[in-house]
Amino acid sequence: MSLLEIGILLAGLLFLLLALGVYIGLALLLVGLAGLALFTTAPPGPNVATALWTSTSGWSLAALPLFVWMGEVLYRSRLAQSLFQGLAPLLARLPGGLLHVNVVASALFAAVIGSSAATTATVGRFTLPELLRRGYPKPLALGSLAGAGTLGFLIPPSVIMIVYGVMAEVSVARLFMAGVVPGVLLALLLMLTVALLAFFQRHRLPQEPPPPFGEVLRGSLAVLPVFFLILLVLGSIYLGVATPTEAAAIGVVGAFGLTALRGELSLALFRESLLGAVRTTSMIGLILAGAGVLTLAMGFTGIPRALAAWAAEAGITPLLFVLLLSLVYVVLGWFLDGISIVVLTISVILPVVKAIGLDPLWFGVYLVIMVELAQITPPVGFNLFVIQSLTGEDLFRIARYSLPFMGVLLLMVVLLVAFPGLATWLPRTMTGG
Repeated sequence: MSLLEIGILLAGLLFLLLALGVYIGLALLLVGLAGLALFTTAPPGPNVATALWTSTSGWSLAALPLFVWMGEVLYRSRLAQSLFQGLAPLLARLPGGLLHVNVVASALFAAVIGSSAATTATVGRFTLPELLRRGYPKPLALGSLAGAGTLGFLIPPSVIMIVYGVMAEVSVARLFMAGVVPGVLLALLLMLTVALLAFFQRHRLPQEPPPPFGEVLRGSLAVLPVFFLILLVLGSIYLGVATPTEAAAIGVVGAFGLTALRGELSLALFRESLLGAVRTTSMIGLILAGAGVLTLAMGFTGIPRALAAWAAEAGITPLLFVLLLSLVYVVLGWFLDGISIVVLTISVILPVVKAIGLDPLWFGVYLVIMVELAQITPPVGFNLFVIQSLTGEDLFRIARYSLPFMGVLLLMVVLLVAFPGLATWLPRTMTGG
């Protein structure tokens, strides 16, 4: 049987298992086991045991549960409500008014939560009722939140970046720094899009009265604790003072300290946040374990090596490769969540990335943006599900509201291809190696 036939057969088996409702982690494990048993001479037992251990025991993965825990603590606090009250006076005078709170609050929460769906849920719980109560058009309110919520994966600390860094053996610290400039630029592009859409619908927007200076000052003070926590975590990584794992521990302490200062710390919050972190980390760990077995099976079959050799011999340019891969990721986003897309494709794609000369660091940022696009692509767009649960709105109607912001994400990919230094400049300036 040729490698092409083996690849098609294993891919068909994987999608069959997913269609039957098998968990993605178990489906990956079963397909990897089938590949080892049917198409290689390697003994499945010891190889599967080794893959399960090595895929889940990396030191870089220690940062994952800590960053998730930090996000869970802040998710359960009333920080989002305070942020809305603090940002509203600061942003009310911009074209689009309080719609910009969706973007700025999502960017700030992305820098302390690391999850797109959690960012969307945390911000949406407070912004959507207030925006709709004040009379902002529903398409703008829901669409801007869906688009802005995707920042949770790009602005560090990012769960997706940790997963990619471990699987691709790329420095997680440098990946975090690589996401800062594109993340800030994407947030500015989203704000520009909100302003343009608001301009064309200005007759439907409520008129926000100019806030008094005292209210603006109080708003600025309300935002300062979040900025301090962001600088504490990312600054320690950038300066080389702490590894991502140590910075994650600092972030957890900072999150608990912030909730304690606000009078919200309780045994119930501690227990619920810890259990939430355990559930999320266990889910990701199962996916990584299954991906480890599938990666090992792919290595033994030789499919990634053959694909990389074919790409090099065929003279495929990096630009053509990125274009074709973007189409693949858009299609995968119709059916799979972000983490599943990464672990499913990286073992096959990464050898090709290296063979045609793409920087794995740059590719990690590109991959995260494509995963962000999957977050607002129906029928399996997690941000769409979150907003549907918050509002009861039809899923495909929310997706239609999100179309302009899907275009912004695609524009960000174009800018990243045209100016790769957006992702690679800041990591080159890092202190501490």
